[in-house]
Amino acid sequence: MPATLSAPSRPAERSAGSDFAPLARRVRSSGLLDRRRGYYARAIGLNLAATAAVWAAVAWAGDGWWTVLLGIPLAVLSARAAFLGHDAGHRQIARTARANRWLGLLLGNLLLGMGHGWWNDKHNRHHANPNHVGKDPDVGEGVLAWTSEQAEGKRGVLRWVARHQAALFFPLLTLEGVNLKLGSLLFLRGRSRRDQVLEGGLLLVHAVAYLGLAFALLPVGQALALVAIQHAVFGVHLGAVFAPNHKGMAMPGPGERWGHLRRQVLTSRNVRGGLVTDWLMGGLNYQIEHHLFPGVPRCSLRRLRPLVREHCAAVGLPYAETGLVESYRLALGHMREVGEPLR
Repeated sequence: MPATLSAPSRPAERSAGSDFAPLARRVRSSGLLDRRRGYYARAIGLNLAATAAVWAAVAWAGDGWWTVLLGIPLAVLSARAAFLGHDAGHRQIARTARANRWLGLLLGNLLLGMGHGWWNDKHNRHHANPNHVGKDPDVGEGVLAWTSEQAEGKRGVLRWVARHQAALFFPLLTLEGVNLKLGSLLFLRGRSRRDQVLEGGLLLVHAVAYLGLAFALLPVGQALALVAIQHAVFGVHLGAVFAPNHKGMAMPGPGERWGHLRRQVLTSRNVRGGLVTDWLMGGLNYQIEHHLFPGVPRCSLRRLRPLVREHCAAVGLPYAETGLVESYRLALGHMREVGEPLR
């Protein structure tokens, strides 16, 4: 494991749980928990306008094969919408839970075809127990292995994938856009009839409108290519944002109980950079701050960072932060290490 994963000193271990309260009081008094309705109104409005403009460009460009490359900006705008839906799930945008839920349904189910209920359920479990096998769905059993035990349990094709998973990670992300939609549909099987009708209905409207628009504006071949490019780039974009945040960081063992401060800081990694990095990663490169205070508007996380960094230094808790390239090296290095015994 990288040096940044080393456990804190014993005094910090004993006080990690209680040490969160002073930081929480300081953040509350700073005003960083205040909602930023103006920011979100602009962000949502601009994203919708830009999405409409790209579809208008598809119609204007006609049926040439170069038109399918407009799937790339569509994918980037879809990722922006996903970030906004993520914020609605954390109730960062509107004052009431009901309003945030409707924003999540409109941004997720209707605009993206990705279920808000499914994402919220999965993401909230991740936030409650990040990197904890058996509790965090992001490190659960699946195509990839996050622990040596998971790797050893793979059979057949999945064992081969685990053996080469570091090299296959980004190619596999091209399928993540479709996987997110499939997961949203499967999630509805166990939900109430009301949720099935509401969320399923919005997903259906999205599918009909999205595919109808693509096939109305382009011949079948180009329409399929546009859809494929958009979903592939969307999956890679989202995966590239979320992969560096926790992969290769501390993973609590069975039965370990960490306080909130230690649980969120030791399992998370920040990615430092300027405005370009912040924009590409949607501000979620400040992952430590986001996990400690998920209700802080995403646009305020950069201002929260100095407070958290100072507090971690005061209590002796390691604060992991790297550059973008290094973050991928660490994440992929962890995946390579897990798959190493199978080679």
